[in-house]
Amino acid sequence: MESPMKRIAISTLAAVSLIALAGCTTTEQRAGTGAVVGAGTGALIAAATGSSGRGVATGALIGGAAGALFGAAPTPGMCRYRDARGQVYEAAC
Repeated sequence: MESPMKRIAISTLAAVSLIALAGCTTTEQRAGTGAVVGAGTGALIAAATGSSGRGVATGALIGGAAGALFGAAPTPGMCRYRDARGQVYEAAC
């Protein structure tokens, strides 16, 4: 059973993560989501192949990096532009 302090720490971390993600652009949100999905997938694949703790961590690291790169890639047919205020946005090419 988890201690109350551990639950509070996990809940606080989750809340801070959600608040930080709310201030991100769409591209940053996709990169963050890609990183989380990639890390989870990498860890699951490493665990399924019988890797130890270090192998699972390496799988999560590689999967997270790949997921962030794929998530940050622009949507096909869309280009990134910067307006006069410096705001980056995506629009059709």
